[in-house]
Order: sequence, then structure tokens, then C-alpha cells
Amino acid sequence: MRCEATYRELSARGSRVLAVASAVVPLQAVYSARDERELVLAGFVTFFDPPMEGVAEALRALRRDGVVVKILTGDNELVAQHVCGQVGLDSARIVGGDEIERMTDGALAAVAEQTTVFARVSPAQKNRIILALKSRNHVVGFLGDGINDAPSITRRTSACPSRPPSTSPRTRPTSSCSNATCDVLHAGILEGRRAFGNVMKYLLMGTSSNFGNMFSMAGAFLFLPFLPMLPTQILLNNFLYDLAQITIPTDNVDDAFIRTPQRWNIGIIQRFMLVIGPISSIYDFLTFGVLLWVFRASEALFQTGWFVESLATQTLVLFVIRTAGNPLRSRPSLPLAVTTVLVVLIGAILPFTPLAATLGFVPLPGTYFVFLGGVTVTYLVLVEVVKRRLMRELLGMRSATPVAQSVTPAS
Repeated sequence: MRCEATYRELSARGSRVLAVASAVVPLQAVYSARDERELVLAGFVTFFDPPMEGVAEALRALRRDGVVVKILTGDNELVAQHVCGQVGLDSARIVGGDEIERMTDGALAAVAEQTTVFARVSPAQKNRIILALKSRNHVVGFLGDGINDAPSITRRTSACPSRPPSTSPRTRPTSSCSNATCDVLHAGILEGRRAFGNVMKYLLMGTSSNFGNMFSMAGAFLFLPFLPMLPTQILLNNFLYDLAQITIPTDNVDDAFIRTPQRWNIGIIQRFMLVIGPISSIYDFLTFGVLLWVFRASEALFQTGWFVESLATQTLVLFVIRTAGNPLRSRPSLPLAVTTVLVVLIGAILPFTPLAATLGFVPLPGTYFVFLGGVTVTYLVLVEVVKRRLMRELLGMRSATPVAQSVTPAS
């Protein structure tokens, strides 16, 4: 009893304890487990690996940004509780491997969501916990540095070794994780969300604009006796449009987007395409009418006018779509602002350059640019109004359906 009390006391201080015992056995060629009898305890060897400075702050930052950290360890519950207490993890309830062994997969999934620390777990049980979390639609990353972590690494959403140097967006709040490593891993998560946000901007802008252009082209074909835009002009329009988007990866992303876990949602893209696309077409048809009935446009003038209007509206709308909030308060990156404005200026200047005849353009009257300015401004304002309404509806749907946070089991 005294030895066990000593063992528990040392464990409660965070030390891993190894008992050393001996026995006198006859000299023989081979020894087996049967010889390990009537051992005399000589004492305990302890190993103490304290958490590195700053780990607690790094874990708080992860928790603030929606990342739930869980501990899966083969150590006993006393050691796990001590280490978790030092780094600020909740260890009020610790689930042991023997308890996990008696659980069904469904029960384990419910327990795994509510529990932070799992102690005395085997490699197979770590694997079960990861699968249980994934069954509840969590994004699971796993961090392990031993061969016994191999089964879990093959089942995770993402994984990496826990020893520095590392660039994985995951962290391990035990003594082997330095503050610098945790900060780098945390930065990796935020960078991933930033990249995802910029990808969404590209998809929202591209699908809505392309859908609108397709609709406008099909509509113009029904009543125009000529092509609304020449093939070379369409290719040039697409080239300049894509050129404006090449700097989207450099763009700033709203803090509100970065600070919360994000999920792929094809419904958002579909709604933008089906709502914003037709708005673009309405303004295209308005331009068609003004060109035909106000400016009495010839074929070349019509094609030039629609080229400039189409490029201006579908490119500048990026300033509205790039943020879920007020575009006047969310600043784009300098490269994005420069390329977007530059592309629109190139499109407006091209009809007055020596390349105009080759491309089928003719100079536009000055009054057309007054009309173009009014059309562009009102289009951007209307898209902003519709975008905010769409965002409110989508956020309402998201709050009604819980979205799983990113969960990071650590070993």
C-alpha cells in the first residue's frame, strides 16, 4: 500500500514512474516471464517532462479560433490530469481505456465529443476515438510521434509528427510541444481558412458572372441580327477578367471568417449564381437597349459598348463579393485593387488604341461613359443589397444546423 501511495503521489505531480525490482535466479541460457517472480522492489525511477513555456497561451488562442484540442495518451490519468491542469485543459472528466473498451461506437462518439482527456488508451482505442469523432462530422487532425500512433494517422483527416520543426495546422499541448511550434501550427490553421476564403471569392465571382454572361449572350442572340460580341472579343474579355482575379490569393480576409471553422457549402455558390447572375443579365439587357435605341449603335459600336460594360461590371463586383460585410470597411489587398482597376481601365482605353481595328472595336462617345458610370455604380449597390440578404439567410440556416468545429486529438 505504501508503494502504491508513493506511485500515485509521484504520478499526481506529473512524473512518469518506472518501478525497479530484482530477484535472484539461477544462471541459465534463456530467461522468460516465468522467472519474473518474487521480485523485491528496489525503488522508483521518475521521468518529468514539464510543459514548455507559452503552451497554455497557444491553446487559448486555438480555443478562441474554434479548435478543440483533446488529449489521447497512454499515460495514467494522474499524469494526464496534472499536465492538463498546467496548460489549461479541462480534465474534470478523464475517460480510461478500460471504459472505452466497454463502449459501443455510438456511445463512444457521444463521449468523445464531450470529453477532453483520454488516458491509458491503446493505439487501437486512439483509432476508435478518431473514427467516432469523424462519424459526428468533425474535421479531425492527429498529432503523434510514436510507432503506436500509426493506426490513428492513417484514419485522421490530417496528421503530422509532434516534434519540431513542423508546419502542420495542429498542436500538441504536452511537454514535447514548444510555444513556437504551437504558434506555427495555429498560424497554419488560420492560413488554411484564409486560403479557403479566397477560393470562395473566386468561385462566387466566377460562377455568378459567367452564368449572367451566358444568359445575356443567349438572350441577345434571339433578337440581334449580328453577334453581340465577336469571338476574339469574348476571348479578350475572359482573359482580362481572369487577369483581374489572379491576385485574389493575396487578398485580405475578414477576421470574422478566419476566426471560425468553415465548411464547404455548395449551396452558397448555387444561390449566388442563381441570384447575382440574373442581376448581371438585367444590366446587360439595359445596356443593349441604351446602345440600340439611344446611341443608335452600329454592329461594331454595340460590340464595343457591351465589351466595356461587361468587363467593368463583372470585374468591379469583386470588391462587393469579396467580403460578407460592408465593402467600404473591408479593405482589399493592394495587388488585388491594382489589378482589378487596371483591367477595367485597359478595357475602357482599348477602343481608342491602334489595336481597336484589329479587335473589331470603335471609339465610344463620351456620353456612353457617363451611362457606364451610372450603370456600374447602381449594379454594385444592388449586388451589395442582395448579397447582404443572401448572407443573412445563409447564416440563419447555418445557425439552425450546428456546424462541427475543427477537432484536434493530440497524443
